[in-house]
Amino acid sequence: MAPRRSRSPSRSPAIPLPPVLSRALLALCSALLVGSCPGRALGQRAGTAAGAARPATAQRPHAAARLHATGLSAGAALQARHRVRYALDGVEIRGNARTAARVILRYVRFRAGDVLDVEDPEIELTRYRLLGTGFFASVGLSLRKGAERGSATLVIDVLERNTFVVQDLWLGIAADEDTAGNARPLSAFTGVQVAETNLAGTGITLGAGVGLAADQLALRTRFVDPAFVGTRWSAAVTLLYNDARDFFGNRDVSFESPLLEQREVTGYAVVAYKRFGATLGTGHDVSSSSQLSLDYHLEQIDATVPTVASHMRGDSREPIDFDILGGRTVLSSLRAAIDHDTRDAPFLTTQGTLASVAVTVGVPPFGSDYGYQKFEFGAQRWFRLPLRHVLRVEAFAGAVAGDAPFFEKFYVGDLTDLLPDRLLDLAPDRRQPPNFLSTDIIEVRYGDFTAKIEAEYRIPVYAGRGSIYGVDLFAAAGLYGLATRREFTDAPTGYEGFARVPVDITYNLGLRVDTAAGGVTLAFSNLLGMIPARRGERR
Repeated sequence: MAPRRSRSPSRSPAIPLPPVLSRALLALCSALLVGSCPGRALGQRAGTAAGAARPATAQRPHAAARLHATGLSAGAALQARHRVRYALDGVEIRGNARTAARVILRYVRFRAGDVLDVEDPEIELTRYRLLGTGFFASVGLSLRKGAERGSATLVIDVLERNTFVVQDLWLGIAADEDTAGNARPLSAFTGVQVAETNLAGTGITLGAGVGLAADQLALRTRFVDPAFVGTRWSAAVTLLYNDARDFFGNRDVSFESPLLEQREVTGYAVVAYKRFGATLGTGHDVSSSSQLSLDYHLEQIDATVPTVASHMRGDSREPIDFDILGGRTVLSSLRAAIDHDTRDAPFLTTQGTLASVAVTVGVPPFGSDYGYQKFEFGAQRWFRLPLRHVLRVEAFAGAVAGDAPFFEKFYVGDLTDLLPDRLLDLAPDRRQPPNFLSTDIIEVRYGDFTAKIEAEYRIPVYAGRGSIYGVDLFAAAGLYGLATRREFTDAPTGYEGFARVPVDITYNLGLRVDTAAGGVTLAFSNLLGMIPARRGERR
């Protein structure tokens, strides 16, 4: 009998594993450490891609994956060692029946040979950029197992949508006011802008627009190539023509005009003008979500201005400043802007940010008769709430210095929802703002300084995949201000205290409908705007 082997009481017996289990354990460890699991869904939060196999380390949140170069904790350093990365074999596009693959790849910064970190926020931004083009109803990103261990192929699945869209649609009633401040309908106005945003699958935009009002016409045409001659610079050309009128004066207007049709409007001093010109522009991506754009604009203006005009401003009679030169003049300007866009959808947005900063300068050295500077800043943020509700907050501010023509200034109808906004720079409505707060904002039609804050709450009522993608009910309210330089240096008489601050409130209610032909807003603000918001005489 073989003698019994002695064993130390402090050590457990070593039990050898069967060969099959050893190989299985080795394969499992390799999969966890190297990350060779196929089918990894990208651009989504953990748990949203049902049934998708993913490495265990890939379930860590984005914030924990961002490490500083110094001061790492032991847990953070360990997590950094176990972040899942793949050597990218290539990018595969699926579902693009009309859109060329090279067009889609313009919005994808990953290329073969890159090391792809599955927690990189660039992945989600890529998905948002593709959705923001308006070419696709849905976009999905996933990984497929590569040819070698630790490698993968990025797969982009797209579902195309109609790209011939209605970009803007106007339909309303231009109104005047009687002496009691009640709305008095005058004539209908209408306008539409349409575009093919993905011409023959090339990503080129070709669009046109027309605006019609009483004795007024506006025409536009636009061409945009996002990759001019194969470069990363875009090219854009816009042509404009306006045969328009605008209305000046607050109350008890007196004027003399050389044109008979101007004298037919007795309550306002009318400026008749024609504009014809073009804008040349270019742009370049600064990052996945930001773009720099540069524009040069040149146009000729032919304006007929009343020879003499005055009105009651507050309690005093003053001459009317039309902010435009009579006869033929030239407007030449340069514009630079930076846009930042992280929205998850271009119309029914549920999360993300849209912000822009722009500077426009009238340049007399380039032949302009108007020297001015215009500054604009706008930002919107969307928050996804429980039950798929959405909250949007918005802020906007702008200022004009120098001698800008009135159509380059800030218009009160563009700030309040209770007056029609401009359609292709036409302003057919003659009413003053509602003035719920009883301030001197009713003295201002075009201003040099403006600011606005607004909040909107949206509730989804329908979601589908047919010709109507979604319908949301929305309600919005905000506060805005509009002032000329004179409101600061020579305020209108007859106002005291808070009434000397030109601010008012605005609100809106309606439906936002995302369709195959574009986004449509069915708002009740025009109907609400027909209800007089103040009592007594028009001031």
